[in-house]
Parts: sequence; C-alpha cells; structure tokens
Amino acid sequence: MTEPRRQLITVAQPRAGNEVQAVALVLHGGRDRSMEPVRGNQLAVLRMVPFARRLAADGRLAVLRLRFGVRGWNGTMMSPVADASWALAQLAERYPDRPIGLVGHSMGGRTALRAAGHRQVRSVVGLAPWLPPGEPADQLAGRRVLLAHGDHDRMTSAAATGRFTEQLRAAGIAASYVTVRGEGHAMLRRAKLWHDLTAGFLLGTLLADAGEPGPLSEYLQQAIHGTARVVV
Repeated sequence: MTEPRRQLITVAQPRAGNEVQAVALVLHGGRDRSMEPVRGNQLAVLRMVPFARRLAADGRLAVLRLRFGVRGWNGTMMSPVADASWALAQLAERYPDRPIGLVGHSMGGRTALRAAGHRQVRSVVGLAPWLPPGEPADQLAGRRVLLAHGDHDRMTSAAATGRFTEQLRAAGIAASYVTVRGEGHAMLRRAKLWHDLTAGFLLGTLLADAGEPGPLSEYLQQAIHGTARVVV
C-alpha cells in the first residue's frame, strides 16, 4: 500500500513581469479521525478550488493549495498541522520574507489557526472553522484574523467561533467574526460572497495598496480593521 503523501499545488504566480508581493496558502477540510489518504476528487478538496482561483484572479499573489496526506485530524497527532508546517517551510524557501496569508475551511480552518505562528504569516481566514474548546491563541499574536461562519451551519459550531473570536480579542489580537446569513457548512448558497470576503481580507492585510471596490467594501473594511462582529 502506498503511503499517503501531502502535496503542495501551485495555482498561480503573479502576472508576467510582476514580482511575488505576497503568498496565499489554501487548506481544505477533513474529518475528526481518519488515516484514509486524501484524494483530489473529494468534496472537501474541491470546495476550496474556487477560493484559490478567486485569490489568483488578482494577479499579485502566489497562490497555492495544500492537499493533506490523510483526511483526519487524528487527536494528538494533529496530522494536518504537520502538513501545514511543512508547506510553510517550503514557501519560506521559495518566497523569503514575503508575507503569507492562510485560508482554511472547517478542519482546514483549525489547521490554519494552529499553524499561524510561522514568522511570515501575517493574516488568517477561518471559514466555518472547527474549534473545539481549549484551542490555543498565543501563536496568533501579531496576526490579523478573520473568522466567518454561516448561521445555518450544522457541522461546526458558529457559537464556538464567536467565543474563540472573543478569546482572541481579549488577548489583544485583531480578530473579526463575520456571520453569513442563511448559509450552511458547504458555503454554497452565497458562494461569491464567501470568495470575495476571503480574497478581500487577504489582499487588504497582505498588500498595503490593495483596494476592493464594490458592494463588499463596507464590511470588508470592517473586517480588515478588526471590527468585532459583522453580519452580511
């Protein structure tokens, strides 16, 4: 049997003639416990492809997706965290001193928050993150954090996401919590909003001159500037 292998997939490099200004790493979801290998056609993996494409559309970022080796978190093994740390080490070699933004869904959101202590990580987006009690926060000091959760999510807890946001803010960390009305865990009903929110926040926190015009600008600005609670 072939051993499961993690994989770092390049989605986009900046347009010809432009240098990499920043890097975005996209992390997919998974399960509580599973040593089953991750496959590229699994829904948790495919769900994050449009997010990566939306980030790539700006043309200034290097955008990569990480495919975890196995599907599960697996208790104290924290399998995806080791994969994310490996990926960040790879990115630090490719793009030294460039700011990195992490975005993850569900288990990937938990992983992004755990891995954010890497010295080049500047901002983190957790989408419908899985956040059991006792999640650490110290590694997020100095980072900008956006947590977003649908109010119809039945897979992960929006209330837990709200409590974790409050924990971060009490520790002096710039964190915002966005409630997406009418949305469930799969982020499909208002997909464009999720994509634009994620891209706008990462661009706004990774690139000093980034602007995100249009109807999203008001709540994007609230999130970028660390407003505690935003409802869209």
